[in-house]
Amino acid sequence: MTERPTLLVLRALGLGDLLTGVPALRALRRHHPGHELVLAAPARLAPALAATGTADRLLATDAPGREVPHRLPWDGPPPDLAVDLHGNGPASRDALARLRPARLIAYADAGAPRWRDDEHERERWCRLLRHHGIGADAGDLLIARPAVPSPAPGAVLIHPGADAAARQWPLGHRVVVTAGRGERALAEGVACEAGLPSGDVLGGATDLPFPLLAALVAEARAVVCGDTGIAHLATALGTPSVTLFGPVSPVLWGPPAVPRHLALWRHHGEETRPGDAHGPRPDPRLLRIRPADVLAALAELSLPPPVPLPGCGAPVRPT
Repeated sequence: MTERPTLLVLRALGLGDLLTGVPALRALRRHHPGHELVLAAPARLAPALAATGTADRLLATDAPGREVPHRLPWDGPPPDLAVDLHGNGPASRDALARLRPARLIAYADAGAPRWRDDEHERERWCRLLRHHGIGADAGDLLIARPAVPSPAPGAVLIHPGADAAARQWPLGHRVVVTAGRGERALAEGVACEAGLPSGDVLGGATDLPFPLLAALVAEARAVVCGDTGIAHLATALGTPSVTLFGPVSPVLWGPPAVPRHLALWRHHGEETRPGDAHGPRPDPRLLRIRPADVLAALAELSLPPPVPLPGCGAPVRPT
């Protein structure tokens, strides 16, 4: 039996990066239906990758932060095609070139289109593929809703990680606070100030399993969070969302311009990337967003009817 040719894609980053790469991955899948599509990414993203349906398997990588993996653990023959969706420098390009693929697509390669610092992340990679004759639509980003039921259907989901915190909540609705690995104290602090029971804080010691996280987001009445993976998951599942932006403009990483998603960006005429997205302190632009701004944004969304809490009267909409 003849082995299928292999298409290896490098995007060894986080959940949000994976989800913004879905349109490009789908384009590669459509253009090369006979290839085995392999994504080089951290092992923890395997369940999320499976949910997107964009690859046949994950090649587990290991690198700190957002660095390029020092070595790709590839032990097969040279890939038929390698695609760098990780960055625009020689480090990621060379990591793939060392595998001697028959063909390589990368921004850092000769003949590639010009890298644009002010381009949205989804469009950036689709444009690279279109330059090479591969049709790609940056709007092709939705994923299937999970089969797992949510433990909090209809709740407003707050994810205060990624240097963003909301300290006032819509009244009359159940609110659930989610936490990524190492964020339990932050989430419990937010819940405490909001008067929420500790049982409404989910995760923190470890990341929530992706199927459970996806179910929470898919069945949420709305998601409120910073510019992090949960925001992109809400976009991918079509859940109404309010995303708080700070160091980086939504022009680069924001949701599609549709009524169910709102981006809050309190800038004073700055450039699209005025701050350090990975800095140790909350960005000043993020701190300009007040709880009243978040409540006003929630009021603007086209939300399904709220679910009253047991013992509460009619739900109260923020005004």
